[in-house]
Amino acid sequence: MIHFIFSAIVAAGAVIPTPVPTPVTPAVPTVAPGYTAPDVRPTSADIVGVTQQPFVGLSLENAIGMALLKNPDLSIAAGDTRVASFQVQQAKGANDVRFFVEPSVKHDTTAAENAFFSGGTDFEPIVQNYQSVEAGVQGQLSDSGTQYNVNISQTKVNDNTYIDAFNPYYLASLNVSITQPLLKNLGMNDSKRQIELSVVNADATQASTLASVSTTIASVENAYWDLVAAWRNVAIQEDALRQSVLQQQSNVRLAKRGAAAPIDAVESSTQVSYYQQQVFAALQNVSALQNELKSLIVTDPGDPIWRANLVPTSPVLQLPPSPSVDTVLATAMQNRPEVREAIDAQKQADVNLAYAKNQRLPQADLQLTYNGNGFAGNALPPLGPPFGTATPPPYYDGAFGSAYGNIGRFPTYSAGIQISTPLGNNTAKGAYGVAQEQEHNAQVSRLSTAERIQYEVRNAVQNYQAARAQLFAARQARQAAEQVLASEERKFRNGESTTFLVDQREVTFVQDEGLELEAQTSLNKAVVELQRVDGSILRQDGLSMKTLGSEALKP
Repeated sequence: MIHFIFSAIVAAGAVIPTPVPTPVTPAVPTVAPGYTAPDVRPTSADIVGVTQQPFVGLSLENAIGMALLKNPDLSIAAGDTRVASFQVQQAKGANDVRFFVEPSVKHDTTAAENAFFSGGTDFEPIVQNYQSVEAGVQGQLSDSGTQYNVNISQTKVNDNTYIDAFNPYYLASLNVSITQPLLKNLGMNDSKRQIELSVVNADATQASTLASVSTTIASVENAYWDLVAAWRNVAIQEDALRQSVLQQQSNVRLAKRGAAAPIDAVESSTQVSYYQQQVFAALQNVSALQNELKSLIVTDPGDPIWRANLVPTSPVLQLPPSPSVDTVLATAMQNRPEVREAIDAQKQADVNLAYAKNQRLPQADLQLTYNGNGFAGNALPPLGPPFGTATPPPYYDGAFGSAYGNIGRFPTYSAGIQISTPLGNNTAKGAYGVAQEQEHNAQVSRLSTAERIQYEVRNAVQNYQAARAQLFAARQARQAAEQVLASEERKFRNGESTTFLVDQREVTFVQDEGLELEAQTSLNKAVVELQRVDGSILRQDGLSMKTLGSEALKP
């Protein structure tokens, strides 16, 4: 085939290139003249900052449980959820019934302007003492927007006015006022809007917290399986190192007997150095992954777990049957907190739009008032001619009890409608336009969320299927490489192979072991991703919004 293509090119008149000219290279300065690598040796094969042994076993279940209790991000998210619930209570305060009481005293001394309105017959100053108390309730009804004020008041007056018929006398009143919106603020007002928004926000905050929980659990599981793979890789590299040492020792013995060239022993020594480097690199990876996992499951830098040399103890994840995209997508749309967040955003936009529509209406408020006034007192003797000799009716006689009993005798009623509307109404129109755009954006965001979940589901299902296939292929390759290495070692012992070929076969085998390990880890992560995208990862034992992040401040 290649010959055919080459012949076709020549036949087409291809020009044979001229020899490549001498390349043009830049001038290179002398850097660090006389530098040689320092003669250093490894200190120890230890993980820094931990007690090397005994190893501390950690199951995946315990790792997730610790993260749910101590992960700093989850602790903050749980705090935000509690704040949102308190904000609901705070918003409801706008409709609390407010009780009020206002006691007061007043002393008033005024000059007498004439003999009839003086404190006596000799133009004595008029002295009046008032002792008053007003108490009642007021508030607003959320749904109807009705504002109400119901109160009673009482006043005792001591008065030395010459012509008064009572001293002291008592005033009592029952006052009721109601303002009922008929258009604007009827059915939807700012306090109702704030309550509904706070309720939806509390649900959205909880959904956001659950989304954080989902992401955190997935991160913990991924870090856990990475740590599993890292420790297994250390074992693989150490086994390869031991095999290289045995091969090097064998080559040294053969070279001393003259059965092998000295260069074979040198070559095998190079292989030993290579695997020694791989062991240290694998151990460094273990240290990094331990720190990553610890940062996910604890908050306090002084937590004892930071001194632990962690070893995962959970077995490999059980593989679920290969799912269909439609099944996973249907489950995800029911379980994913992001769907709940998008629905809540839509609800918030609906509330704002309903409020903005209402605020475009004219202000028309029905105002009703009732005042029942009562009066009583201690009657003074009639002054006689020329002021008359009439005496007050008996029901006037008494103190506050009589005054309250007389409230119904002297009522005052009023009713009216107050209508107002701004010319142009630009504020309401602008707010309505904003609410319409927010409604549109919420709808688009909801569709976008559904599309993103579908995208994630398709990728997760595809990755899961690919990871299964990759693990199968990697296991087949590792088994084949193991057989080839064993065969090459037998040939070498029989003098039919070389150190170079044995080393090459060993490198291939170790690489295939690593690829199998990588494929197994990828499959574990693919299972985790499936659980995350369909929402089943939230079905963890011990997941409670009340205890989430509750131990973040505990050592």
